Order: sequence, then C-alpha cells, then structure tokens
Amino acid sequence: MHYRFTKMHGLGNDFVVLDAVRQRVHLTPELAARLADRRLGIGCDQVLLVEPPRLAGTDFHYRIFNADGSEVEQCGNGARCFARFVRDMGLTDKAEIPVGTAAGAILLRVQPDGQVTVDMGVPRLRPADIPFRADSQATQYELDVDGGTVMIAALSMGNPHAVLQVADVDHAPVSTLGPRIERHPRFPKRVNVGFMHVQDRGQVRLRVWERGAGETLACGTGACAAAVAGRLWGALDADVAVHLPGGTLVIHWPGAGEPVRMTGPATRVFDGEIDL
Repeated sequence: MHYRFTKMHGLGNDFVVLDAVRQRVHLTPELAARLADRRLGIGCDQVLLVEPPRLAGTDFHYRIFNADGSEVEQCGNGARCFARFVRDMGLTDKAEIPVGTAAGAILLRVQPDGQVTVDMGVPRLRPADIPFRADSQATQYELDVDGGTVMIAALSMGNPHAVLQVADVDHAPVSTLGPRIERHPRFPKRVNVGFMHVQDRGQVRLRVWERGAGETLACGTGACAAAVAGRLWGALDADVAVHLPGGTLVIHWPGAGEPVRMTGPATRVFDGEIDL
C-alpha cells in the first residue's frame, strides 16, 4: 500500500491527513495505529480521513482514528486542519465548507486571516446522548474514583467529555486521574477528560486527557466542553479564551439550545508518501 499524506497540527494536536477522494484508501484500526506510531510510523495523535460526502448537503465526509486505532465521532482541532487541507489540496475553493461526520454535519468557515471557525453544533447534555449512566440530567455529577469522589460535568460535543475544575492546572493529576475517568464504567464508550482552572469569566486554562490518545497539547472539542461546563456552572460568559498547552482557542456559546463555535489556527507541516 502506497499513500500520499499530509502532516498537520492544530495548536500542537497533530494529525496525519489522508486524501481518500483522489486516492484509494483502506484504513483499518490496525493501519491507523501503525501510521500514528511515533517510533515505527509517521507519528500523530489522530489520523484523519477525507472522503467523498455521505450526508445530504455536505461536500466531504470526515473520519477520525485515535493513535490506538479506535475510530471516534469528532475532533475539533482536526476539523480546522480538515478545512485547510481540502483548500490547500484544491479539493474546494469555498470559504464555508459543510462536512459530514459520524456525529452529524458540521460547518467549517475559513476566515480571511487563515483562522478557521467550526460550528460544532449544539452540545448534548442528556446522559443517554453522551452516553453517561445517570438517573437524571444535572450540571454536575458525583463520580466515584478509587474510593474517592470527584465532581464533573458530563456532556457530548459529538464525542463524550467529562470536565472537572482544578485549582492548579500545572499540577493536576492528568496522567493518573485522566485514564481512570476515561474508562469509568459510567461512560460506556469511554470519555475525554478536561482539567480546567477558571481564571476569570472570559478565560480558562485547560489540559485534556483524550480518549485513546492520552494527554495532547490541545483538544478542540475539549475546549468547547470546558466552555459549556463553565457556562452551566455560572462561572463563564458567552465568549471564552481557552488556554491549552499548545495555544489558545476562542469559544463562543450563547447558551442552551445554541451551537458552539470554535475559532483557532490550523498548520500544514509537510507532505509525504509512505509504503506499508
């Protein structure tokens, strides 16, 4: 198998992007994991696949594979890279690009300065839609972990997220508590875990343990989830700068029933070819 690929990143959250519109790609979980391996493959947090449209009213279909080969529903940083990729490769010249995902359709907008705004859709708060095992919907839930209790928000941005507040992001137990919450039995499809410190009503610091990838330098859906959680708790305004280890994303969420909009950069690093 011989594939052309592009290496990209969004604030350090890095991707191998494959064009399955102009080349035939058969991507299995095992192959995705080989491509993502940083020692034996190209190396990335996720592999992104650009396919012909499947949903009515969309121009492309967008698939995401984590570094462990598992396929997931959504990736916000990847969506921004997707928009830049299809324009750089001449697959479209549109500034507004409707794209289908496993979680439904999203709209990508390329701004004049090269930043990309993604309409991430309305956050899903009902436990059954996340999915999360709970008797009723709430803004916070108690979660038993290793004999202790943590308070989390649980929601879906097309993929499941748990968000908890911490006093010190730099010393948060991301690498220990993150994987325990990721695989908690109350999250039947596992979960991404955000550790958030609210600096003021318009700024937060965030680190994210991503399902199937571990901690990444940035997580777009995680930034959206953190902003939504903070709004639900009454701690944040509609416009929030989310400061991640790799850089800053700007999130806009007016409130219940409204879509979340995320704006940030997308960087093309290099193009290559690989034989497998």
